[in-house]
Amino acid sequence: MIERWQARVRAMSLLAGLALLALALLGLQYGASTYVQRVAVDIGIMIILTVSLNLSNGYTGVFSLGHTGFMALGAYGSALLTMTPQVKALNLPDLPAWLAHVHLGFLPALVLVGLAAAAVALAVGYPILRLTGPYVAVATLGFLVIVHIVIINAQAYTRGARTFLGLAPLTNLWWVYGAVVVTIYTAWRIVNSPIGRAMLAVREDPVAARGAGVDILRARLWSFAVSAFFTAVAGALWAHFILAFSASSFWFAVTFEVIVMLIVGGLGSISGSVAATVALSILSEVLRNAERGVTLFGYHTPALYGLSQIVFALVFIAFIVYRPQGLFGDREFSLWPILARWYPPLREAVMAGRQLAE
Repeated sequence: MIERWQARVRAMSLLAGLALLALALLGLQYGASTYVQRVAVDIGIMIILTVSLNLSNGYTGVFSLGHTGFMALGAYGSALLTMTPQVKALNLPDLPAWLAHVHLGFLPALVLVGLAAAAVALAVGYPILRLTGPYVAVATLGFLVIVHIVIINAQAYTRGARTFLGLAPLTNLWWVYGAVVVTIYTAWRIVNSPIGRAMLAVREDPVAARGAGVDILRARLWSFAVSAFFTAVAGALWAHFILAFSASSFWFAVTFEVIVMLIVGGLGSISGSVAATVALSILSEVLRNAERGVTLFGYHTPALYGLSQIVFALVFIAFIVYRPQGLFGDREFSLWPILARWYPPLREAVMAGRQLAE
């Protein structure tokens, strides 16, 4: 009986959440300013990045610092696949003939760059994910450096260190939050599957997991590849939203921002990743506006450029020192305990189930 109620609650929660999200997006689209819509798009892209990184870092215990490299692959790959041949001839005259005439829709491009990033993650992760501790973080950071150098030197494909132009403005609220829903649902399904339980076992105690027959490398590769897929999708969405970027756009600053959101939300909590990303994104936007100086009670504060980065660093240090488990730890937000508390039949079913278990 309890399982039946839980299934109903999950289905109702999912439908209610999708309905609320659709209403919120309609309100933003028709009732919000362009600036608010841009902030909402930024938040959605950051949610995809944080949840996908949590799938790798939070659920396997392998800390990656190179995921921005997959974001770069998604951005440049999607740009090359969706640009018209005429725009390519103007901005990338040295492209090979087979790529110069390719012109795909946005959805096929998103899927292809995600699959390409996942394939690269499998190839890179096979040797890297055999390492442990800080060696993995250093190795993945090395992957980010390699991607950065390749982008700068592959001028025929990426314009090198120059700004990449010519993208169509394809990203909007619906694309971004559709990808957010798919990312969160996929992460939730994986975590609650046998491979997800293997990932958690690897995170908690690799030696015991190996003794229980868990293939540690397989679990790590699976999470790394899926994480890379959605990171590349986020990069593609960001590229078709910002419309102009360069190799310097995908450097350690983005990685640090996502890691702060991940730590604050809690390693191993999808709900925590979403909540921390929304809160810190809004805080960052407020601080960026305050950097130019604001007037409070008749007093105008001076310009404080870099304030948002300083505050992010202080927040990161504070959580590392005083609450390393983050806001949510490894817990997830659920309506089940709330409904069990306020709905008597459901509460009685829970109590009966506990007595039966005892």
